[in-house]
Amino acid sequence: MLGKCLCGQTTFQLDLPKIKAYQCHCSLCRAQSGTSSSLGTIVPVENFSWLSSRSHIKSWVKESGFSSDFCSNCGSPVPNELRGMAYYWVPVGALIDATSVEIVAHPCTDSKAVWDSIADNSVQYGNLPDINTFIHELNAD
Repeated sequence: MLGKCLCGQTTFQLDLPKIKAYQCHCSLCRAQSGTSSSLGTIVPVENFSWLSSRSHIKSWVKESGFSSDFCSNCGSPVPNELRGMAYYWVPVGALIDATSVEIVAHPCTDSKAVWDSIADNSVQYGNLPDINTFIHELNAD
C-alpha cells in the first residue's frame, strides 16, 4: 500500500494486505486532524518503509509525549515512529491505494466532541487503552 502527503513530497509504503484502524476522539487528535477524530493505525517497522527523503518532515512534541510529524511543505500529518517501540503510527487518510480498511476501535470516546457520533459497532474506549494491548488488536489476524 502506498501513502503520501498532500503535496507528494513525503511518500511511504506499507507491506500489509489489509489495515486495521482506529478513530481517536481525543482533543489532541481532533486538533491535529482538523476534524472529529483521527483515523490511524499502528504497524510494525518491518511492514513500513519510506520511499522519499525525510529531510522536510518536522515534528512537534507536547510535554505529555504526544507527537505530531508533518510535511513542512503542505502541513499534512505523516507517519512517525513510536518512541521506544518498533512500530510506526500511520495516518490512514494518507494511504492512496488502501482497498481494505477496517475500523476496529474508537479510543477516547469520553472526550469526543458533543456533535460527534460513532456510526459503527467497533469497540469503544473511554480513554486510551493499554498501548501493548491496543497494538496487538490492530495487528492481530
